[in-house]
Amino acid sequence: MNKLILAIVIMAGTISCRGNAKDKVKRYEVKSGIVQYSTTISGKVMGSTISGKGTESLYFKAYGALELKEEKSERTTTTKIFGQQNTETEYTHTMNKLDNKMSYTVDFDNKVIYKNQDMAMSAIKAFHLNADAGDAGRKMLEGMGGKKTGAESILGHSCEIWDLAGVRQWIYKGVTLKSEATIMGITTTTIATSAKFNVSVADKYFQLPNFPEKEMEVGMSGDGGAAVMQSLFEDMDEDDEGNGMEDLKRAARMSFAEFKREAKQDEEMSRMSDDDLRHQHNMIKKMARGEQLSFEEWKRMVVASDKELGNMSDEQLWQMYEMSKNMQQIIK
Repeated sequence: MNKLILAIVIMAGTISCRGNAKDKVKRYEVKSGIVQYSTTISGKVMGSTISGKGTESLYFKAYGALELKEEKSERTTTTKIFGQQNTETEYTHTMNKLDNKMSYTVDFDNKVIYKNQDMAMSAIKAFHLNADAGDAGRKMLEGMGGKKTGAESILGHSCEIWDLAGVRQWIYKGVTLKSEATIMGITTTTIATSAKFNVSVADKYFQLPNFPEKEMEVGMSGDGGAAVMQSLFEDMDEDDEGNGMEDLKRAARMSFAEFKREAKQDEEMSRMSDDDLRHQHNMIKKMARGEQLSFEEWKRMVVASDKELGNMSDEQLWQMYEMSKNMQQIIK
């Protein structure tokens, strides 16, 4: 079964059919922005005193479809043992870029750039759902157990305050302007020192260092379902985007005889039994109605669609199923 159709099967099992090809994905509710941050680190762990500081820069345009983040920080650990004081300072420099479906991570230590397909962006663009950036962000936070606890102004911008897993975030139209986290006695506070939105952002701010690029390898082990789901979208080109749901709806309108005749033209599906094909057809109709498949229904469908997925454990398949449901929080 080709990757586009298999991606539809995996993702559509947990999302409703809404939106159209004219819809545009927006990660933020503002078109562009330049934000500068300052970070402080402090705390004590097992007799050691931790202190640190850092800066962060955020540049984005096209509502976050193109984005670059750069962070520089230093963290000092001071330890006293038997009257002797030892001080160690660690320096960190990171840079991450998102360019539509592609993600780039700069490794300054080894002078290499790791490139890989951004699964979330690929899935959203493939289905072109009419996602409102604000609602999508709130649904995602709520889906992860986050709670909105208040509101406060940062640099004149009205922010919603969200608490999630020990981290408090001040969010303005999808952009975090302040965060506080205390983990194992170490408190890290990052706050915007300047924030400009809906401004012109020059291309130079999105340039990466002149390091060689290395493709991230995608395999069946380790991250399991995450790797497989990412690989499903790697070969999609611009012509594939937006066709997913239309293909699903078209298949749902077919009679079983029509569906079977078309399925037999596909190498993978041509080997399916009539019973498996009928199950596929029934599940496609269910998905086209916006209904969510149970894990067992979804599992039978994807395993029948691709023999390689039959080699995965139930744990890995469950991971894929849960990731699809989490994706729903972003794009439904």
